[in-house]
Amino acid sequence: MAACDMESQHQQEQDQFSPIRQGFMQKFRLYQTLSKFYMIGRDKSRTHWRVLKIDRMEPYELNIREDSTTYTERECSDLLRRIHEGNRSTGGLKFVTTCYGIVGFIKFLGPYYMLLITKRREIGAICGHSVYAVTKSEMIPLPNAATRSKMVNYSSENRYKKLLCMVDLTKDFFFSYSYHIMRSLQMNMCNKETGPDIYETMFVWNEYLTRTVRNLLHNTTWTVALVYGFFKQVIHLVFKITLHCFSLLRNISQRQS
Repeated sequence: MAACDMESQHQQEQDQFSPIRQGFMQKFRLYQTLSKFYMIGRDKSRTHWRVLKIDRMEPYELNIREDSTTYTERECSDLLRRIHEGNRSTGGLKFVTTCYGIVGFIKFLGPYYMLLITKRREIGAICGHSVYAVTKSEMIPLPNAATRSKMVNYSSENRYKKLLCMVDLTKDFFFSYSYHIMRSLQMNMCNKETGPDIYETMFVWNEYLTRTVRNLLHNTTWTVALVYGFFKQVIHLVFKITLHCFSLLRNISQRQS
């Protein structure tokens, strides 16, 4: 698919037709206590802060709960301080990593793992919506060390983990927080569909990896839809008019039944 965005005096008028995903977050910080992970997400303007709680005591089940409260930055800081004080006897609250979205959760023979985007780079934009590539990812086991030590040590677990790590997410994967990049421009302009079902397309590589968390939370606030393919954008100046031309190719990531 190829298209061009023209920056002109009509940009504001064009923006009202731009398909926008409302209420999205794009930067997250992951913390941990002995019993839980706390993922703190914020929007670009730093006005809305949300909290996701992930259980670390259950070895084989995925137990996730989203805090229904929307916090300010100060309120979120106070919440983290209270969590730290309440868990001081078991080590308190510790910072784990900054990340830019959850790729998904996966379970082989043992515990669940969380796959995160820890570094990204902007590679272009569609209708004013930024498109990013993954530059670094990380897979984190959910149960704490004490819980994992009590689990059966399957000899094949590391082999399966290595097979997943062979998928290089830094090559030919891209995503957007505010634009449904898995759909065509025409479909986005005509259909304002949102919600967790938007991932259920042959072009979302991590549809299966995010299925459980989407079903539990009934939203896609914390996850990103990775598309595997090709994206390139170039900028041309023609008669003092800036043209943003991009080429997008999506590869089919799954078979539809």
